[in-house]
Amino acid sequence: MGIFSIKDIEAVSGIKSHTLRIWEQRYGIIAPKRTESNIRYYDDDDLKHILNISILNRQGIKISEIARMSKEEITEAILKDSALFSENYDTHIKGLVSAMLSFDEYGFHKVISTNVIQLGLEQTVINIIFPFLAEVGLLWQIGSIHPSHEHFASNIIRQKLYVAIDGNVGRFAENRKRFLLFLPEHEQHSIGLLFANYILRTRGQDVLYLGQEVPLLDLKDAFVDNEPDYVLTQLTAAHINVDKQRFIDDISNYWSNAQLILSGGQFLDPALKLPPSARVIKRMEDFITLVDSISMNKGEVLN
Repeated sequence: MGIFSIKDIEAVSGIKSHTLRIWEQRYGIIAPKRTESNIRYYDDDDLKHILNISILNRQGIKISEIARMSKEEITEAILKDSALFSENYDTHIKGLVSAMLSFDEYGFHKVISTNVIQLGLEQTVINIIFPFLAEVGLLWQIGSIHPSHEHFASNIIRQKLYVAIDGNVGRFAENRKRFLLFLPEHEQHSIGLLFANYILRTRGQDVLYLGQEVPLLDLKDAFVDNEPDYVLTQLTAAHINVDKQRFIDDISNYWSNAQLILSGGQFLDPALKLPPSARVIKRMEDFITLVDSISMNKGEVLN
């Protein structure tokens, strides 16, 4: 069970510490625990409850009204009230955090599916899922979630992307380009690469998706006679001990005629020397713009 200070709660929920204290004293809506030295702390259930309260409160429901509701009524109101599924992205992000912390599979699916219907998958991933993953990273930094929480959430997200990708297999543009997508050894964060796979397939491009933890030498041998036009790889995990400059140089040498697309925080190092064929993508929106420019004059998509 996670143990959260009031500062942790403020960082995750966005509710100021003094506001939380007022809610405790005036409405009794939250009852933190106390250590032997009388320091307040919160557990997983408290955090989930506070996140749910913040979702309703952001939608204009007075805290005095929320205080009269049970925890079950608050959760039910979030899941059933269609008014909550507006363009307030933060509401949906907090909803995903809440569902993750309680391992609420139905609630997690509900938030994603409702937004996909209203916004489309691309905008849902960009405006809700990626910011949610950033918030998961924050929770990791403050030690507030377990590995099981992250696996629960990321597996559902990957499942959604796999289904969407499957629906676009075989959908090619007449003059398509070939993209090779892979993650290097020890890199396991595949959601961004899966989304890139989806973006490329919806534009009719030819994708060779090899997934995570792929040895670079194996790729050199596999594609010696069948070179891709573009190579996309990502490196986000800060703990991975990789010689980034050598990695970039090797890819550039292996596929000298290919354009190299690099994504992830590890490639933002200003000390890296990029070959002329390489480009660093800082945001997924930039990647989409690049793919759209490549696809623009490549003919109609053939089903």
